[in-house]
Amino acid sequence: MRKGLWLPILAAGLAFAGDRWLQHEYMKPGPLGSAARIEVEPGMSVRSVLARLAEHGIIEAARPVEMRLRLHGRHPKIKAGVYDIPPRASAAQIFRLLEQGAVVLEQLTVVEGATFAELRHSLEHHPAVVSLLRGKSDADVMTAIGHGGEPSEGRFFPDTYRFAARTPDIEILKLAYGGMQRVLEEAWNQRRDNLPIHTPNEALTLASIVEKETGLASERARIAGVFIARLRIGMRLQSDPTVIYGIGAKYDGDIRTRDLSADTPYNTYTRAGLPPTPIALPGRESVFAAVQPDETGELFFVATGDGSGAHYFSKTLEEHNQAVKRYLARLRRQAAASSGGS
Repeated sequence: MRKGLWLPILAAGLAFAGDRWLQHEYMKPGPLGSAARIEVEPGMSVRSVLARLAEHGIIEAARPVEMRLRLHGRHPKIKAGVYDIPPRASAAQIFRLLEQGAVVLEQLTVVEGATFAELRHSLEHHPAVVSLLRGKSDADVMTAIGHGGEPSEGRFFPDTYRFAARTPDIEILKLAYGGMQRVLEEAWNQRRDNLPIHTPNEALTLASIVEKETGLASERARIAGVFIARLRIGMRLQSDPTVIYGIGAKYDGDIRTRDLSADTPYNTYTRAGLPPTPIALPGRESVFAAVQPDETGELFFVATGDGSGAHYFSKTLEEHNQAVKRYLARLRRQAAASSGGS
């Protein structure tokens, strides 16, 4: 073979060997001994991401991986977010994660019975949520999520929401709003006939009162039945949680006789019918209880005071007064026992 033919053959061999080495660098297990977390910021280039991976000891060197990507015309579309990189992950595995957007999901739990103000506070103080609505009025918030003119209270479904870091608060609120609308629509379509509530919004308001009156799932439909019975005969609801909501930030943890007689739009001792808006974010069971109440002729209920969260239910005022006496007697015994033991 002539000497001149060796050069292209040698070059081809070297190129092949080089490509094999780059492939090996791309596919080989990484040096990471335990899982690591990195953040890919919006707009980061492949080179910047590789530099960060090398800086954190997740890959041995950035340059061979970058060369391999270029040689094969690969232009990874990396999604921003926080990623957990498993131990010994290769560059190939890491880029699959980055292109799939397999980000670490943060979470926010909105508890049943929370108020919209409490939901906003949780969003504003969550480290993974971008707060775009801080300082905005509730009306402005509703406009921002596309539902301007609607009252904000009660419109967001209490649930655990999972999301990528740096998710704007607007997006989470949109999810929660949509969740409540779906539950409310489903419940309204399955409502009992001849209820004294006439719109889904009224059902939502009643559901919020039921939610605040009891934490026991077994009692929700029964408590809803009491309020439905009162609405049927024009009797005032006389619900302490509505009074507390009307007091607002001035509420100090105790409800007094003067509070029950101080008129506000939410005081169901001084005003007949439902309050103008919900008073909290009701859960699914309370929403369904409002439209599928357990009507047994009972018009009253009072806490048992035994620590279970349960209530005594009564059909007559006389029965109710006796139940109240039992409740107060129990409280006095508990106070006496507590005082004697201190």
